[in-house]
Amino acid sequence: MSLSKDLGIGIKTYGKALDIIFSKGLAWFFIFPVLFNILLLLSGLELIDWLINYSNQYLFSSTGLQDASFWGSSVLKGVTSGFIWLILKVVFYFIFAYIGGYLILIIMSPIMAILSEKTDKILTGKQYPFSAEQTMRDIVRGILLALRNLAIEILIILAFFILSMIPFIGWFFSLISTFILFFVSSYFYGFSFLDYSNERNRRTIKQSVKLIKNHKGIAIGNGVIFSLVLLIPWCGTTLAGFVAIISVVAATISMNEINNE
Repeated sequence: MSLSKDLGIGIKTYGKALDIIFSKGLAWFFIFPVLFNILLLLSGLELIDWLINYSNQYLFSSTGLQDASFWGSSVLKGVTSGFIWLILKVVFYFIFAYIGGYLILIIMSPIMAILSEKTDKILTGKQYPFSAEQTMRDIVRGILLALRNLAIEILIILAFFILSMIPFIGWFFSLISTFILFFVSSYFYGFSFLDYSNERNRRTIKQSVKLIKNHKGIAIGNGVIFSLVLLIPWCGTTLAGFVAIISVVAATISMNEINNE
């Protein structure tokens, strides 16, 4: 199958996925991205508060300013806290821009494994008896695969960074790196969504890698929507959790088409 045709399948199945989600009683899975976002918000606020307090304590104790009435005033502490809060928000934004997608894949892995199985049951009529052991294997595999793909993507980013520092040709790699890295991320995101079907069909990770490489266009097409949503400033990670639900269903439909071949 050609790359362009695979790309078309990867993107086209999103429409089918939405139809299945809302017509086959799977819309309740959107509850989980809401819970994920609440968890992320609460843990993020707690972490930022802790870092602000720690930074304030370190700043004032290390400089001895806590003994001065003016420098130790609540006004200065308020200004310092506001500055640290702003810096942390910017830092967290860039961190989530790079790893937010994988954080979703890791935390929501149990939900996506179940959703992929339910979608497959709708498409094929196959019954999958519940197995706690198999469910745990699905979850662990999903997490390990997400970490593997993140590690590979980081190595690719580092390679482009090093190449961009080479005189004369570095500017060329700087120009193309953003474009290429976007599709690299799309491929690995799509890979993770597609692999739930491969695990259910008892394919090893090595077999899954080979199969998806042969249909890399489907992986890119499936992951590109998820990648685009992650690029939305400030709310990309929030929205991406909902898109992940659609992506898993779309990936299951795509794998079903591959398996039928």
